[in-house]
Amino acid sequence: MRLELWTYPFYVLFHPFKGFWDLKYERMGKLRIAFAILALLTVTFILERQYAGFLVNDNDPRHLNSINELKYLVVPFFLWCVSNWCLTTLMDGEGKFREIVMVTGYSLLPLIVIHLPNILFSNVIILRESAFYYFLNSLAFLWFVWLLFIGTMTVHQFTVAKTLVTMGLTLVVAGIIVFLGLLAFSLVNQIASFVMTIYHELSLRM
Repeated sequence: MRLELWTYPFYVLFHPFKGFWDLKYERMGKLRIAFAILALLTVTFILERQYAGFLVNDNDPRHLNSINELKYLVVPFFLWCVSNWCLTTLMDGEGKFREIVMVTGYSLLPLIVIHLPNILFSNVIILRESAFYYFLNSLAFLWFVWLLFIGTMTVHQFTVAKTLVTMGLTLVVAGIIVFLGLLAFSLVNQIASFVMTIYHELSLRM
């Protein structure tokens, strides 16, 4: 059973409707597997930035920072999950937060399956073949979006139209959360700076 749970994401790749249904109602999904996929994707993107062929890779290895991948992958991952949960709670969605996390994590698998071999492919292609490299990366992204769409529709029991609206609004909510977060961060910095200024002035007077 344990092996089946770890191979189950590959079943979801090709059978998303039944796969996500069983994930929700047959408890075939596991949070640790979703997080493992996220971790593997982070490693994959780090390897791609470091070792993709020079024809498709304009990154300078001396200036690469692996921590940035956490900002570009992990933060948007949880931002999407939180935004989707907040929104679907108001829209009578049936999905729980852990189910949203699992659906999002399992949907990321095509990015690993295609990007990893694409790193090797990018080192043997010639310039005329680079379009095929970009095609495969685009295919991986579209596959991911398709799985995320099916997963969202399944766990919340939404119609196609409502799922499309929900996914669009989730991006809007995520943008609002980022804006409010930056606003709060800026406000805290200004308050801290004001307090420190007063403290220094009082120290000088005393």
